[in-house]
Amino acid sequence: MMDFGNLFANYQEAVAMILFALGFSNLLLQKNLIKKIIGFNIMDSSVYLFLALKGYIKGHKAAIVVDGVQSVSAYINPIPSGLVLTGIVVSVSVTALMLSLTIRLYRRYHTLDIDQITMEVKKGGF
Repeated sequence: MMDFGNLFANYQEAVAMILFALGFSNLLLQKNLIKKIIGFNIMDSSVYLFLALKGYIKGHKAAIVVDGVQSVSAYINPIPSGLVLTGIVVSVSVTALMLSLTIRLYRRYHTLDIDQITMEVKKGGF
């Protein structure tokens, strides 16, 4: 019988990995461009969740000096938080670009199905 002790102790990381797998499978299997963008955003969010979980240390505070406590061991590492915030900003920008390109594709081909768009391009309709 399998021991699931570590899985239950680290269930947050397991949730992040499951979300990543769901987003990745959505990105691969969907033909609708909007659904692909949603899958990409689920993948992004799972990576940010995972980074935030790895940067958190139970019982430690944010890296802001309070009450004169300057010991490094009293605070969490601020780098994962900074990476997550930067990633969110980049993700919003990339999502906006993907949605704007999707709108342009829809106006040109009157469909969001990637297979139909590909067939039109192969026929020379671009």
